[in-house]
Amino acid sequence: MNELDAAGITDPALRASYAECKRLNSLHGKTYYLATLLLPPAKRPHVHALYGFARYADEIVDDLESTLTQEEKAEALSSWGNGVLADLRAGVSHDHIGAALVDTVNRFDIPIAHFEAFLHSMTMDLTVSEYQSYGDLMEYVYGSASVIGLQMVPILGVLDPAAYAAAEKLGTAFQLANFIRDVGEDLERGRVYLPIDELTAAGVTSEMLEERVLTPEIRNALKFQIERVRRLQREATPGIQMLAAESRACIEAAGELYCGIVDEVEKIDYQIFEKRAVTSTWRRIKVALPALIRARRARR
Repeated sequence: MNELDAAGITDPALRASYAECKRLNSLHGKTYYLATLLLPPAKRPHVHALYGFARYADEIVDDLESTLTQEEKAEALSSWGNGVLADLRAGVSHDHIGAALVDTVNRFDIPIAHFEAFLHSMTMDLTVSEYQSYGDLMEYVYGSASVIGLQMVPILGVLDPAAYAAAEKLGTAFQLANFIRDVGEDLERGRVYLPIDELTAAGVTSEMLEERVLTPEIRNALKFQIERVRRLQREATPGIQMLAAESRACIEAAGELYCGIVDEVEKIDYQIFEKRAVTSTWRRIKVALPALIRARRARR
């Protein structure tokens, strides 16, 4: 059955909005999209809607081919983001992305504050280039990643409210894994997401980072950050069992693949300035196939 039909989405304009969100997901979020396929068809469009909103906002901020100035990007983000927030409060939207998002929020009663927090973090990307401490970074990470986990829980189905705290931790782990992999790319954007005080404690200076050459100090700093990702993943894992049975395989696979980014960093011997740590197709298959079997069993 078509996913939109399974979800009871019949309005043509609304279907078009969900289709656009799915297109963005399949194009830009390959791991996220793969994990979504492990969900029951009726849940998938709503996950696409969350992704479409996040990706569209992120593209305004971080499209490296954009000719807009930082001020123009801020204005574009504010205009579009405030429009979608107004639609969320009104309960209806005609925006090509917002329509699907509003429908999803209405169906699952997702707090609008989560989307406000996300847009706040996207705005920070236009003005903040580094974070002095882990605590400072968490203001950004909460909105950019932790709230994504919180948004997902009602769609996935929750058996225990403690699942929300676990989802927040897992979202944080995903984001921190990306930061480790993308140090070089983020430098190109003029940003350093690894906490400055932790880098300093490891003997890493801003000049070292700008030289983009792996040093023993940078290697040790990366090892420290990798252990944090793994700790957060371990702490979050029990929360998966607090989700509806048919959703667990999706999050198990997503957790292994997203947090597995740090495994790939280790495999390239931390050479993040020379190579991009990429999850191989073989590993994706190795994770996805058993997860697919578990997902199908859970639906019976």
